[in-house]
Amino acid sequence: MTVKDVFELRKQGRIEEAYDAIRPLYAKDKGPYTSLAMFYTASDILKSRVSEDRIDEAEKILAALERMLPNVPDKEGWVNKTYTRCKELLARGENHDKQKEEGPEHLQTGVWGEEIASAYLREKGYIILERDWHSGHRDIDIIALHDGITVFVEVKTRSSNNYAAPVTAVNRQKQRNLLAAINHYLQYKHVTSAHRFDVITVIGMPGNDTPEIEHIEDFQLSRPLYSGGHQWK
Repeated sequence: MTVKDVFELRKQGRIEEAYDAIRPLYAKDKGPYTSLAMFYTASDILKSRVSEDRIDEAEKILAALERMLPNVPDKEGWVNKTYTRCKELLARGENHDKQKEEGPEHLQTGVWGEEIASAYLREKGYIILERDWHSGHRDIDIIALHDGITVFVEVKTRSSNNYAAPVTAVNRQKQRNLLAAINHYLQYKHVTSAHRFDVITVIGMPGNDTPEIEHIEDFQLSRPLYSGGHQWK
């Protein structure tokens, strides 16, 4: 296994395998190229741990990333941006934990719904890449990889179906915000895979072991602005 192989595993979304592969390489060689691979792979794992609510592990990884910063080449500033992004993501993850324990009921329900949706996607073979990814004041609830397709997911949660269906909340204004956020992500991550937009609706409340879940694949959303050779599927 080489550092090049590690980067290829990352590209395929196989981040756990990439992390297992880079660690022994980094233990023997802390040169610039290996350090860069170790840094980005560890940042992938941090994001995954936050999405799984394994906050203690994520905190340890962030501390390791901070120690690595001076030795990782960063001519274009992407390393520092990634570190800042990881720090912000961890802070939101810690805030999610606090919301679950102390937050208003509607916030708890929303966080619970995203957890249910994430678990549902993992069971279906999706790899969770991001949770609560922010672009300014806009956000994408879940970004996942499935069969080579990058999937952007909006999660809508309601305590009951006595009112309008949750999917109706994905209105035109929300779609415009999502388009802007997706466009930013595609450019920032240089995504070359096909991609689509899904909506998952969750009906239920925290403590409900059998929530009602509906997964709407390829929800009709206008094309994102960025057209850097991507294929919308």
